[in-house]
Amino acid sequence: MKILHKGFNYSQDGPGNRLVYHLQGCNFACKWCSNADTIPRDNSESKDIPITEIFDEILRSKMMFFDGGGVTFTGGEATLQADELLALLKMLKAADIHTCIETNASSERFSEFCDVVDYLIVDVKHYDSELHKKWVGKPLDSVLENVAYAFGTGRQIHVRIPVINGVNVNPEGFSDCFSQFNTDNAVFEFLAYHEYGKDKWHGKYQIENGFVSDGVIDEFTHVFGKHGLKTVST
Repeated sequence: MKILHKGFNYSQDGPGNRLVYHLQGCNFACKWCSNADTIPRDNSESKDIPITEIFDEILRSKMMFFDGGGVTFTGGEATLQADELLALLKMLKAADIHTCIETNASSERFSEFCDVVDYLIVDVKHYDSELHKKWVGKPLDSVLENVAYAFGTGRQIHVRIPVINGVNVNPEGFSDCFSQFNTDNAVFEFLAYHEYGKDKWHGKYQIENGFVSDGVIDEFTHVFGKHGLKTVST
């Protein structure tokens, strides 16, 4: 499994204290990506580590998984390494380790991950397919199909929306999109734009004036609440 970096983080990548692995490679190219170094499938700084070694490392770290913590696989796009990740998730499930993946929900094998992971974080970048393709590089269709599947399973799902000025600051568009589903098992979180990953980009960074005010985030929270969509902040 190709891993670029790892480290512990509390509550921002799933519940509790978690060991977070950033996997190399992504099929999206979000123009604001804070981990742009994980986008290429190959990176000389990433390491190819057997899943047995990762499993042993996670078991050794178990004492650190307090407050309902565990291990999170993110990226890049973790589901691109589907065979290895699914095998590892099954090993961790058998060992009673709480697992989480953060995904763009575009994988054809999405349902397989839903079956084995404990906590699912899905990043939804836009509600409009053409604009999604403009800013992300891929259509929205498969994302919504997989999100709908996750809603339908009744299992817990945490939807994150990066809010970026000039890209996707219409809360009604998102709320109308999600209101067509039964979201009783879902929570929604709004991530205000930042430039923490700007220095990781090669070439021109394409987002200008992307910052949003607290008032914009408050408006998202208000509109989602009006539509009966539960929101959280981590």
